[in-house]
Amino acid sequence: MKITAKKAVVMNYHLTDDQGKVLDSSRGRKPLSYIQGMGNLIPGLEKELEGKTVGTNLKVRIKPEDAYGVKEARLVQKVPRNQFDAQEIKVGMQFEVTQGDDYKVVTVTEVTPIEVTIDGNHALAGVTLNFEVEILDIRDASSEEIAHGHVHGEHGHQH
Repeated sequence: MKITAKKAVVMNYHLTDDQGKVLDSSRGRKPLSYIQGMGNLIPGLEKELEGKTVGTNLKVRIKPEDAYGVKEARLVQKVPRNQFDAQEIKVGMQFEVTQGDDYKVVTVTEVTPIEVTIDGNHALAGVTLNFEVEILDIRDASSEEIAHGHVHGEHGHQH
């Protein structure tokens, strides 16, 4: 069986950046399960996995445009420090901000007594991703899994 739309796939993966820093990995953990074509993976990786079979091992390099996007300068803003009340603000903290009917997670990247710099880019925006992948299993996703948009556990529905 090949990886095509609406197939449930189980895989091991190891993710690094171009400097070799490990960003994520299933090594020593449970493999990742996802449904092809449901947007569970970044577009570039999903495209690379299309048509692969059980037992396939591959290394793929995904450009930012096909992953979490390029860094957008417009998403980095300086906000007056007094907008954070008396809260202690530290670099690395994350907040949800409302933009119309939508919300976005922003990360604090700099703090001064006068202003706080926040970044609305995804943490991996602008980063080229290097995956090592091993395909362990492929099966038809159930109608319930497709309706929910994700793979369920081996003993049924597990959220």
